[in-house]
Amino acid sequence: MDVRSLFAAQKYAASMPAMEPKPEIVPQVEKQFADFANEFSNTLKQAEGAANSAMVGSADPHALVEALAQSELAVETVVAVRDKVVEAYQEILRMPV
Repeated sequence: MDVRSLFAAQKYAASMPAMEPKPEIVPQVEKQFADFANEFSNTLKQAEGAANSAMVGSADPHALVEALAQSELAVETVVAVRDKVVEAYQEILRMPV
């Protein structure tokens, strides 16, 4: 066996633990994404409720405008995050193997 290939195999074996996710970090990230998704869903439900109330005439127009602005901001944020994830995925696909 060549010394360079032995050295490369040792470096590869040493780098394997660095590529594995840390078990204490993964649940935190999952919880943050779940919290974000729940908050997004609640924002959209509030906006929908305000819109329904406005249609029957029992809501303040200011509350409707505020709810719609919040839902628009939430949707724009989710779209921006999605775009960043897709961009990162495409960057990974372009990496040479």
